[in-house]
Amino acid sequence: MVFDMNEDATYFWTKDVDGHTRIGFTKAAHEALGEVKYAELPEVGDKVSQKQAFLSVEATKAVSEFNCPISGKVAAINPALAKDFSVLNSEVDGEAWLIDVE
Repeated sequence: MVFDMNEDATYFWTKDVDGHTRIGFTKAAHEALGEVKYAELPEVGDKVSQKQAFLSVEATKAVSEFNCPISGKVAAINPALAKDFSVLNSEVDGEAWLIDVE
């Protein structure tokens, strides 16, 4: 299932961080997905395009692809994701972030 950002923009929050735009999951994403078990993200330096798939997620309620809310180049990936994907299950504001885009 691919989530169309025109209809499902509530699945991501964006925030300016050090001149980049940080993208992360909202509470609505947590509710739709359940517990995230695995995520496939772009790599640093990759280009992402608005309304194009950039993220694949395997979770307890769904296996899904998500379209990117913005266009740009990936500047950073949440370093906590190098160990495991449990941080994506956090509903603490700002913790379940995925990538920074420039």
